[in-house]
Amino acid sequence: MLNFVRRAWAPPVSQGDLERALWKLGLDGSRDAICHSSLSSFGNVVGGASGIVKALGNAARTVVMPSFTYYTLVWPPAQRSADWPQFLGDDGPPFTSTSPVSRDIGRVSQVLLEHGGSSRSMHPALSFVARGSMASEILSVQTLTHPYAPIGVLYALDADVLLLGVDHRSNTAMHYGEYLSGRPMLERFANTPQGAVRTFYPNCSAAFNPIERHLTSLRSVDVGKASIAVMSVRDVVDTTRRLVERDPYALLCSHSNCRCQAVRDKIKREGLHARRDSILETYLGQAVAERSSRV
Repeated sequence: MLNFVRRAWAPPVSQGDLERALWKLGLDGSRDAICHSSLSSFGNVVGGASGIVKALGNAARTVVMPSFTYYTLVWPPAQRSADWPQFLGDDGPPFTSTSPVSRDIGRVSQVLLEHGGSSRSMHPALSFVARGSMASEILSVQTLTHPYAPIGVLYALDADVLLLGVDHRSNTAMHYGEYLSGRPMLERFANTPQGAVRTFYPNCSAAFNPIERHLTSLRSVDVGKASIAVMSVRDVVDTTRRLVERDPYALLCSHSNCRCQAVRDKIKREGLHARRDSILETYLGQAVAERSSRV
């Protein structure tokens, strides 16, 4: 009840308020952005999540958001490895293009998914939803073995990271920086209509906030009860990579029952081996060739 009262009495945030704040931060509709959001953090948004989606559509050329479905993960006994968490429940439903976004990803992602003209990648646990002129290019590169490949295309496009009422614990671009640094990923399986498929998961993001003091492109503004922050995807990815290369255990949480500990163990056994992203390199090569052909 107390939370309801706080939200009811908070100054209303309109779509125009959001658009003016985003314009002030440099989002003028010409750039692409990956967005993470918390509707409740603003207090009272006129139009709810739809108002935020409309504001984002006017502020960015292409809007990308995670549409993860954690509940599709399965634990087939024949493939279990020692780092898997204990699981005593039933398998979740198989992933489809209309599977609801996990609740902890936020209502705004779900509304973007339902918005006309939006597209979704088909990763059964770590899908992304996008709307705008570059949506297909960004989403099409994702694979089971490289779930964060869309961030690589955003890196090539010099896109922005946009945090609406959330902090860096929601900053998915950091996982791509970890990938490039060579940080190990963990084998997992997700449910599809054709059965369980093998994919890979990163460590958690509970200890991601210390990156903020290292970012040079970050700027922010308060709107309603929340803060909106914008930064360069390249800054986030490159900074994450430098931090992990300097300290292989940087940005890993210390919770004893978290998968971060399995990643620590893998680092101890295997070390770090920096990765090249062939998908990103191919995309960059094609983009350069296309530009050259137009000259």
